[in-house]
Amino acid sequence: MSINISLKHINKLAIPALIAGISEPILSITDTAIIGNINVNATESLAAVGIVGAFISMIIWVLGQTRSAISSIVSQYVGANKLEKVKNLPAQAIFIITSLSILIILSTYPFAKHIFKLYNASNLILEYSVDYYKIRVFGFPFTLFTMAVFGTFRGLQNTYYPMIIAIIGALTNIVLDYILVFGIQNYIPAMNIKGAAYASLAAQCLMALLSAYYLLKKTSIPLRLSFPLNKEINRFIIMILNLFVRTLALNITLYFATRFATGYGAAYIAAYTIAINLWFFCAFFIDGYASAGNILSGKLLGAKAYSSLLKLSNTLIKYGIGIGIAMALIGAIFYYPLGRLFSKDPEVLSLFYDSFWIILLMQPLCAIAFIFDGIFKGLGNMKHLRNVLLFSTFIVFIPILFWLDSIGYKLHGIFIALTFWIIARGIPLIVKFRKTFRPLSQNN
Repeated sequence: MSINISLKHINKLAIPALIAGISEPILSITDTAIIGNINVNATESLAAVGIVGAFISMIIWVLGQTRSAISSIVSQYVGANKLEKVKNLPAQAIFIITSLSILIILSTYPFAKHIFKLYNASNLILEYSVDYYKIRVFGFPFTLFTMAVFGTFRGLQNTYYPMIIAIIGALTNIVLDYILVFGIQNYIPAMNIKGAAYASLAAQCLMALLSAYYLLKKTSIPLRLSFPLNKEINRFIIMILNLFVRTLALNITLYFATRFATGYGAAYIAAYTIAINLWFFCAFFIDGYASAGNILSGKLLGAKAYSSLLKLSNTLIKYGIGIGIAMALIGAIFYYPLGRLFSKDPEVLSLFYDSFWIILLMQPLCAIAFIFDGIFKGLGNMKHLRNVLLFSTFIVFIPILFWLDSIGYKLHGIFIALTFWIIARGIPLIVKFRKTFRPLSQNN
């Protein structure tokens, strides 16, 4: 079977995936931008959004790895022309992951105050963090359901419908954010940080409903849970467990980064919140091409088209580095307007401007790491991804962070440590991929 890996076809998959991907950080960026411009306690509110955002991202990224596992298995069966054999797998996977999300709600809601104390939140920041989280937490099942459906679409080589769903969700969040945070005189009272949480929750619910609709109407994949369990469920669970460990390591990185920034003071965590949300935006932008790598690598592996797989990686590296450089240049051009978009506090802006350049320089390196993340997820090689993240977090990031903190680098130290973390993620994946598939491609 001939599989198209031309730039045109890659873009056909990557651009919708890119648009869908950036909807996730747009939810947080919208909250950050609007909350940073309220008239009452803006800095404390912005800090709370950053702290809660870090914790929510940790949970969603851990449980949301269902998307990658489903995509990998489905795409491999598509490549082998055996899709019928895994049609009931997505519904079973969705049931497992949404059940876990309900357990997360039950186990974190009563202890929200204690959780955010671990992030060094206190006083008004702690109060706002708890208020914001106790609303956002109910969006977990809807978000994870949506991500699992997106993974199914990716496995089917379709990124168009996830893009439509993501656009509608992001626009809904932006409109509701503005209305509920600032209010409408004589009609809707200003709800400040709680309004931002309700806006995000509403957008997540809408996206879940649309995901169910498009999957049922546009594909042959059912959402009804059926038994017996699919024979691939064991491989799916092993993938998920490896990705759980990997993502926990990833979020330990974000936890330490957020905790250190919070410990430096309200202005520092506010500046860090702006910078890290822009980093997330860039990451998800680049992730569009990582998604194309995920989708196509699984299909190529299923078809045993190893030489095409190697060509795909070379193409994506060039594209990814180009996008990373472009993101850095755009950030440099709009360096000062970006800061003013999120805050008017002179101290917050000064700290942001003093460190954001490190985020920009990191972008081409991020592109390589994220693209090979996507390729390895498509290949189903979650074990190697797990080991690389454990190494980059515990052997590289944490020691560098503590050392730079000890010599007073503060935000600079956090972002420099993140840069080395990214390098330690990307290089081992490139080496492993080429060592595995170069010999296979020669016999292809």
